[in-house]
Amino acid sequence: MLITPRTLSGFKDCLPQEAMAKKNLLQKVSEVFLKFGFVPIETPHLEYAEVLVKQGSDEIQKELYRFKDKGDRDVALRFDLTVPLARFIAQYQNQLQLPFKRFAIGNVFRGERAQKGRYREFTQCDFDFIGSDSLSCDAEILQVIYASLVNLDIDEFSIRINHRKILNGICKHFGITQPQDVNATLRIIDKLDKIGEEGVLAELDSELGIKEQQAKEILQYVSIKQNGSSEEFFASIAHLKQWNDELKEGIEDIERLYEILKPLQMDKDCYRVHFCIARGLGYYTGIVYETILTQIPSIGSVCSGGRYDNLTTTFSKQKMSGVGASIGVDRLLAAMKELKLLEGKSTSARALLVCMSEEYMAYAHTLAESFRRSDIAIEIYPDIVKLKKPFSYANTLGHEFVLVIGESEFKAKSITLKNMTSGMQLEDISFLKTLEILKQN
Repeated sequence: MLITPRTLSGFKDCLPQEAMAKKNLLQKVSEVFLKFGFVPIETPHLEYAEVLVKQGSDEIQKELYRFKDKGDRDVALRFDLTVPLARFIAQYQNQLQLPFKRFAIGNVFRGERAQKGRYREFTQCDFDFIGSDSLSCDAEILQVIYASLVNLDIDEFSIRINHRKILNGICKHFGITQPQDVNATLRIIDKLDKIGEEGVLAELDSELGIKEQQAKEILQYVSIKQNGSSEEFFASIAHLKQWNDELKEGIEDIERLYEILKPLQMDKDCYRVHFCIARGLGYYTGIVYETILTQIPSIGSVCSGGRYDNLTTTFSKQKMSGVGASIGVDRLLAAMKELKLLEGKSTSARALLVCMSEEYMAYAHTLAESFRRSDIAIEIYPDIVKLKKPFSYANTLGHEFVLVIGESEFKAKSITLKNMTSGMQLEDISFLKTLEILKQN
């Protein structure tokens, strides 16, 4: 009996065109990471369950893929790359130079409801600054977010900034002081874009007993956001510093962050303070970020993160400060596809080399080797057929050029070059001239 080929709900295969787009995306953001001095590391997909349990929100814990392995060990698939990083830092701290700047790219797993741009297995791309509590690190993470999106030719986005101490301070002002109640309040507030004000009010009442009038007052303050200049905004919220020390510290941290960012050559309108940004993961303690593509905000944040000063305390008595962010690669790819920012290529080669006769095949391989040594990606069409077929192949896969080796009235092994985009065609040209054209384009 034949098995029906199919994939599990929430999981997906990646066809060549999408895989090429993903490779190019990761290459471009990796270039940015390296420019800022971040280095790559890798951690396993599978961890001891105790490493991951209770490290995320209650929702993420429900989504955890947890099971017994063949050695009867309690294990789980990682749900992000940050918790494994905390384990990594604690395990190898004597071998690492602090501060430590790392990036990691890999698949993570969450058993959540599948929907557009959200899968149960997806690729994350993280960059983190470990071992310093300086706001310089927080500013650099925001710079990396900005530079990464610009390098991907995305120019309409908003980096929304907040501070967990601002939210903690607002909660404290309204009498919510127990850590579990504060975390629950922030978790519910973080759903504001998903379930709306009425849904948030209902959950605050049912889960925490916060009545409508008080809940509306809390929402009034967590809905504060920067619309104009930073100077006008910080002046308008200055009175909130008098509520309590925690709120004062959070606001002043963001003010200092803006002072670092002010002289940089960045679009000042692309980052804004939004008090409603809470981030669902419970380990954030300071500045937090979410990045929305302004043309399609419904797809959600494509790059999120923040400061997590106490993350490594699960694994070590030594406190280790950290700040970082994660690019949701699959979600970002879905958005870029919708924005028509992806190249429609299913090949890594710029040119296709076609032989008109079997006797030219050895020459074709020699020629291709010379092109590759000159950093031109090229492939050889393996069959001797009428030109219509290899030209159709090149057109479908997205080759920019086709080179045909055949005979002209002047000589054998002549090269005819065709630009598949412009239609420009040159006949009987030399290898060096062909190489010059390929390098120019």
